Amino acid sequence: MIRYSPRCKENIALGAIMSKFEYLKLADTVAAEIASGGLKPGDRLPPQRHFAYQRKIAVSTASRVYTELLRRGLVIGEVGRGTFVSGETRRGGVTSLAEPRGERIDFEVNYPLLPTQSAMIARSLEGLERPEALDIALRQTSCYGTQSARNVSAEFLARQDWSPDPEQLLFTANGRQCIAAALAAVVPNGGRCGVEALTYPFIKDIAARLGVTLVPLAMDEHGVRPDAVQKAHREANLSALYIQPAIQNPLGMTMPPERRADLVRVVEKLGLPIIEDTVYGFLGDDAPLAALAPDTCIVLDSLSKKVAPGLALGMIVAPTRMRERIMASIRSGGWTASGYALAAGQRMMGDGTVAELVRLKRIDAARRQQMAAKYLAGFEIQANIQSYHLWLNLPAHWRSQTFVAAAARRDIALTPSTTFAVTPGHAPNAVRLALGAPTAEQLDLGLRTLSGMLAAREDFDTTE
Repeated sequence: MIRYSPRCKENIALGAIMSKFEYLKLADTVAAEIASGGLKPGDRLPPQRHFAYQRKIAVSTASRVYTELLRRGLVIGEVGRGTFVSGETRRGGVTSLAEPRGERIDFEVNYPLLPTQSAMIARSLEGLERPEALDIALRQTSCYGTQSARNVSAEFLARQDWSPDPEQLLFTANGRQCIAAALAAVVPNGGRCGVEALTYPFIKDIAARLGVTLVPLAMDEHGVRPDAVQKAHREANLSALYIQPAIQNPLGMTMPPERRADLVRVVEKLGLPIIEDTVYGFLGDDAPLAALAPDTCIVLDSLSKKVAPGLALGMIVAPTRMRERIMASIRSGGWTASGYALAAGQRMMGDGTVAELVRLKRIDAARRQQMAAKYLAGFEIQANIQSYHLWLNLPAHWRSQTFVAAAARRDIALTPSTTFAVTPGHAPNAVRLALGAPTAEQLDLGLRTLSGMLAAREDFDTTE
């Protein structure tokens, strides 16, 4: 056993402090070069060994510099390609999903709206403005709503192989609050939740606020791999999984039956609850995983995609053993749905308006995917004909951040792959296109423009 003198210990501690200041100072220097324009979005940083040689520092210190730059969001790491300036300093992480300014073609925010839907909604809500109806709708409500609301919601959510018990239904104001309530209920502060390596961006912010660590799980063409769940749980216990088995965001895949059965078998053996986000499930016919594991899966759904973001209503189908915990979570978070949203949602689900919107949006999504396939033929895309979004893997001469920046100069808003990556710096060279918001004319123009950009070797547009 080596024993150090007090003086030696002081020197070691001082060296550690100096090393910390050294890598932070170097990270600040690189950050200043990015801010000044000396390093531009898309510029590649040298390999860490070369950086260490150039700056006359240890390779371990260079590694800490790069890690700090990744943490700040100033650079991204692309597997097998290197580290690049991200260009995200003004985008602010997941807030990049905010509504684009001006008349941009919006391939960024994924809320599909039909030209006829406002008239359909208005017809459904006729009479809700009457005083006697408002008197009920504007009263204080609770997370379990009313018996009639639970009955209507359960009937609407039912699929061929799955019918939730109305007493399992709980309500929040929107889908994000469903996620927050479920996550808070089953994952303790400081706990770990397994998620798809590329996932819904806002889960990252929700988890951070709740003190939950997200653990990225390896995926293949069928979704999360069961062996990845086992591996993550062996390394340090997971408390739950958050996944999107149907029309996953951003990749669009739907888990086939074999994968669903294998995944359920693994999580039930490990005793892990699944938070199952089915917000895009209305575009397909697959029953949720809860059909296989009703006591394991917390099913989350919302009206925001089916109807409109301004008429959101979050719905949670809670296993009986977890219902009280989730109810307590909704109450403590202040996430209870308003009485008006509950009344409006009940009307639209009960009279068939939402079902008709679903039918029309399925047709619309397929048409938009066909148009995208036509214009993006010859490029590598991952798409689902039932989905309102697709994943575009970029040619080698483009990088995600520079492509997004070039598209923005043409008034086209895209979402870079980094937005969906759970681990900073581990994003593929890709972008997501949300096809639902643009008009038909905008969709045609935007796809034609992007196709031309993809074929070009460089971005020749230098306008600001």
